[in-house]
Amino acid sequence: MTWMNRLLWRASPDRFQPFNHTLPDRYPWLFSFARETVGDGPDKHLLSFGCSTGLEAGSLRRYFPEAAIRGLDIDPRNIAKCRRRGYDDIDFAAAGTTAGEADQSYDAIFCLAVLCHGRLAVERAERCDHLIRFETFERVVTDFARCLKPGGLLCLVTSNFRFADTEIAASFEPVLHIDPALMAPDLPYGRDNRLLKGERYTEVAFVKRHIEQTVPPSAP
Repeated sequence: MTWMNRLLWRASPDRFQPFNHTLPDRYPWLFSFARETVGDGPDKHLLSFGCSTGLEAGSLRRYFPEAAIRGLDIDPRNIAKCRRRGYDDIDFAAAGTTAGEADQSYDAIFCLAVLCHGRLAVERAERCDHLIRFETFERVVTDFARCLKPGGLLCLVTSNFRFADTEIAASFEPVLHIDPALMAPDLPYGRDNRLLKGERYTEVAFVKRHIEQTVPPSAP
């Protein structure tokens, strides 16, 4: 990557988390829940969004040995590391959004410790919009909804914003809460990008509702 491309990538409005630290199988309770909820098989399609250097996608493969798994990350250098790990049965691509993914193409989307910014917890900032904005978060998760099949599972762990504050949340049913003891110290911010003092948000998994099709009455 040239120095100009690195500069543009770092300034991308789609970028949240500046750190790419990750660990294998960081969320066994979540991956087990997802396996029980979604099931496994060659007809299942999973997305690891913000996959960093690939350890999350590799962990998902152990829980979903037959599913098709795709990993997206905004940093091309991370994607290069993913491919060097030898995960030949996982598809990786560099992207900062799901705009290039097809409608209703995934049974589950995992976005874990991605839609947050590590500096906010250190600064104890009263506002977050000098680093990240709610409107960007809402746009990202709204496109997740587009990519999910009806009945699909959206997993959002460690975020600086609450999924419940988005308009698209009305199309989902919360199905899993995180144990507060497992929560990272990230701070929650509201739609106005102001700190929600004393708030903790424990909803981390959501199922996309099946929207009933209304058949118009026949003309007399």
